[in-house]
Order: sequence, then structure tokens, then C-alpha cells
Amino acid sequence: MTVDSIETITATTHPAVAPLLELHEVRAAYDAITVLHGIDLSVVAGQVVALLGPNGAGKTTTLQVAAGVHPVASGQLRLGGRDMTGAHPRDLARAGVCLIPEGRGVFPNLSVRDNLLMMTFTGRSREEIQEIAFTRFPILGKRADQTAGTMSGGEQQMLALARGLATDPAVLMLDELSMGLAPLVVGQLYEQVAEIARQGVAVLVVEQFAAAVLDFADYAAVLVRGRIEKHGHPDSGIRDELAALYLGSSE
Repeated sequence: MTVDSIETITATTHPAVAPLLELHEVRAAYDAITVLHGIDLSVVAGQVVALLGPNGAGKTTTLQVAAGVHPVASGQLRLGGRDMTGAHPRDLARAGVCLIPEGRGVFPNLSVRDNLLMMTFTGRSREEIQEIAFTRFPILGKRADQTAGTMSGGEQQMLALARGLATDPAVLMLDELSMGLAPLVVGQLYEQVAEIARQGVAVLVVEQFAAAVLDFADYAAVLVRGRIEKHGHPDSGIRDELAALYLGSSE
């Protein structure tokens, strides 16, 4: 299955769209310990979905299941309406699934330019990949010959996003984008994430800190002990519910 075989759907042109990514009654475990207890989650093209919850809730495992990195014990993983349960991570990547893991996912000992060069395996030329990266994140163009590990945390996250975009993803999944970053930088990054979604990408974001992403999300789900306890649009009502459930008090 290739990216071209996934039906292109945009939320703006087709209000009643089918989800691009679906987890249906998914259970997952580590040995005998079940960590996901039948979760249902879906993301349509053009949408940012925030998956929130405390440490140990199963958020990262959910992303790993969606990327094929962790096996599904039961339930279904669907991509573009097609059952992809049990598919190899390579096949899901070829179908347009891109996971940017916690920790930024860059090669710290390589330059920005060489980090981008590594993405030519996708079939795009070095020039095209650099144009995508430097147009969206001009600071990367100025840092092209700098070792990635010497850049600020925010710049490294920009590089990780640029590397992900080089794969031309249909589904982009981000794990703890805000980790270790100043609130101003986090806001700037999420503005870029929202813009990526507006271009037709289905975006699933895992965050421990709800306030970092709710201003940019179209939909939010709260995962607690492997179960989705709350979900809905991130308006004031769900913010209050999130605060009570996740923080134990109002923000």
C-alpha cells in the first residue's frame, strides 16, 4: 500500500469525512500486563487530535501501535479505511504513517544538512527536501552546517518535524513535542503543526501537559490507565473536565 493509494480527504471540503487513521477497540500488552483496554480513536485529514493523560496512561503505546512498532493484542488498526492490523512498520510508513518519537528523533552528531540528506531514501531529491525544510523553518537554513546536537531544543524539534515532512506523510504522529521547551517556543511549533494539518495531514499529538496543545487541537481525548475517559472538542467544557480528571483541580 502506498501513500497514493490512500484516498485524499480534507475536512474543509468534505464535512462528513471518513477517518484516515482509526484504532477500534484496540488492546495492547507488555507480556502479561495489558496497557490499552479497548480504546477507540480516530483522526481525519486536516485535523489535529490531542491525546492527553498522565505518565503511564498508555499514550506512547497508542502511537507505537498506530505505527506498527507495538503489536495489537486485539482490535483493529485501519488506515484510509483499510485494515492494517499487524502490518509491518515499514509498510505503514510506506502508506504514509510518520511517527516522530519522544526525544526529537534527530542525529545529534550530524549537521542539519546531513540530517536532511538522510531522508533522501524517500525518493525525494536533497534539493527538494532542503527546500521543504528551509521554507517552513527558515532558521534551519541558517543552521544548515551546524551540528544538530548543538542547536536549541526548539530548533532540534523543527529539524525533527522537517525530517518527518520529507516523507510526505498522510498521518503525522508526535510524541511529547513540548518536552523541555519554553512555552513561547511550544506555541510556535504548534502553530506549524496546525498549518501542516490544514494542508490535509491527519495529526495525532501525544502530550502530558494539556495546556500546551489544546489551543491548537480540533479534538481531544484523555487516556487514563489505558482507557479513554473523556473526549470531545477542546472548548471550555472539556478543559474543565480535563482539569478535574487529569490535574485534580481547575486550571
